[in-house]
Amino acid sequence: MEVAVISGKGGTGKSSVTAAFATAGDRLVVADCDVDAANLYLIFNPEHGTGQSYIGGHKAVVDHALCTVCGICESYCRFDAITEQEGKIMISETSCDGCLFCSRICPMNAIKMVRSDKSRMYSGSFRNGMMVYGRLAPGEENSGKLVSMVRDEAKKAAGETGMKIILMDGPPGIGCPVISTVTGVDRIVIVTEPTMSGLEDLKRVFEVTRKFGGEVGVIINKYDLNEAMADRIEGWCAALGSALLGRLPYDRRVTEAMIAGKSVTEMFPDAEISKLLKDIWNKLITNGKE
Repeated sequence: MEVAVISGKGGTGKSSVTAAFATAGDRLVVADCDVDAANLYLIFNPEHGTGQSYIGGHKAVVDHALCTVCGICESYCRFDAITEQEGKIMISETSCDGCLFCSRICPMNAIKMVRSDKSRMYSGSFRNGMMVYGRLAPGEENSGKLVSMVRDEAKKAAGETGMKIILMDGPPGIGCPVISTVTGVDRIVIVTEPTMSGLEDLKRVFEVTRKFGGEVGVIINKYDLNEAMADRIEGWCAALGSALLGRLPYDRRVTEAMIAGKSVTEMFPDAEISKLLKDIWNKLITNGKE
């Protein structure tokens, strides 16, 4: 069974909810698919059993022995990645898009394309099972492909260990990494917050996810900060036929647990918010049947 936790915008508490789910019950495989800003490893500190490079594209490199500093490449670069510095042509790794155009127009064949292999995928054990996550290097693209690699590795780990649940922490928004995360999963959990922007982003991500994934449910995090808006979101869920999985109150213990390198269900198992999260998780993995 695959469960993906996503959000329409950043800062809703998606990763905190995922961490709580990951330590709320039986051993499982956790996949951090937010490869642009992976952070669950900071809480779970997994052992890196294996690591694998991810080739996300190519970068341009100048052979200064051949370069005559004619400036043709600089004048044609649409990404402003090429500049002349102290009589040499320099190419910024983070600005270069890997389009190959400069290497094709250079009259001296002084620019070569090399593979970008600084992004990584890691897999190893953590205290409640296995964890797989990817880390995209700064400036790298094609993160949807790295998400697919993370999911494949998570399925492999689940098969090898006999663990039946894969829990994925997805990226925020509606872009390619989100689609790669939710495609074909069994359950999708959207974490939102009781604000106008939270509701509007919830609408956008809901429209995307229901076309690619399985059953979609919503969690309203920190609902008590604006109960009127929380009621409005609940009404929207009811009108669209999307299950409201629960309302979570604002609780400083969530932050205290993260600072301590734990989830709230680990550090404060008897707190009301931990009980609510465990109840939601149990309903998710049993498909609402207890």
